[in-house]
Amino acid sequence: MPGFWDDSQAAQKTMRELTRLKDQVTVWQQLSQRLADALELAEMGDEEMANDLTREAEELRQEIDARAFRTLFAGEYDDEDCILAIHAGAGGTEAQDWAQMLQRMFLRWADAHKFVVDVLDESPGDEAGLKSCLMAVRGDYVYGRVKSERGVHRLVRISPFDSSSRRHTSFAKVEVWPDVAEEIEIEVDERDLRIDRFKASGAGGQHVQKNETAVRITHIPTGIVVSCQNQRSLTQNKEMAMKILKTQLFDLERRKQEAEMAALKGENVDAGWGNQIRSYVLHPYKMVKDHRTDYEVGNAEAVLDGRLDDFMEAYLKYRLGESVTESTSAMP
Repeated sequence: MPGFWDDSQAAQKTMRELTRLKDQVTVWQQLSQRLADALELAEMGDEEMANDLTREAEELRQEIDARAFRTLFAGEYDDEDCILAIHAGAGGTEAQDWAQMLQRMFLRWADAHKFVVDVLDESPGDEAGLKSCLMAVRGDYVYGRVKSERGVHRLVRISPFDSSSRRHTSFAKVEVWPDVAEEIEIEVDERDLRIDRFKASGAGGQHVQKNETAVRITHIPTGIVVSCQNQRSLTQNKEMAMKILKTQLFDLERRKQEAEMAALKGENVDAGWGNQIRSYVLHPYKMVKDHRTDYEVGNAEAVLDGRLDDFMEAYLKYRLGESVTESTSAMP
């Protein structure tokens, strides 16, 4: 194509997409060939091959189920990495401990999938837990999976911080953005930014840096605040913070457009703090329930240990069902 490489950045993005699509086609072609070979062997009726055929059939079933799951990733940015933030709600130590429990849950889930997680910023709680944290997660269709976790998470339990052993309800908010800062063109006016430097420190005040290498950037028009302290230098922290800011500004505009379209279609748009997406109950019974899909399990400990895939798949099917319904209702 003449002029294709004139814009090297756009060309490289196109080539990456082409490679990804070719890889997907190749996998399905290989599965198709394996299935044809297995059917041919089965038709021969050789009893000595029965065990091998059974094993091959099970492997093919697992492969096809995994590929079928990927067809649920219909969003434009589902194949991207993501930025994930957790914010403790009101309630002091209770909520801050809950925020750290959620961080542990996501880290366990990511580790089980061999995804790479970089903790970019943490604000430790006053006595325990976290006030907030910011993480970058890299892996296969990460944003497509983790977008199901965006919203308010509610915990009901007997408080380990209450000497009277009373039941407490805690809230924490999870935010998720596709990590597309390097692929989008978005201009940020330096005059709209307030940049503060401070000394980085770990939880409990450990590993305090002598130099001010941590960065906090405030985007004045929107009020978005981004902090980064876990990179090695002031320059690296500033670059990472700017990248995350651009990602959030891009996602803010994208979601604003989606909200406007939803309003035009007469849909109820409410992203208030009190509208929890999922409840985790540890007392008086044990259950985790997603309020959007009604999917629930009784093994709350397993979920808090990172077993989130079933919830993510239920959400993807729920969203896909909504899209199909919208498409059908829009047909003449």
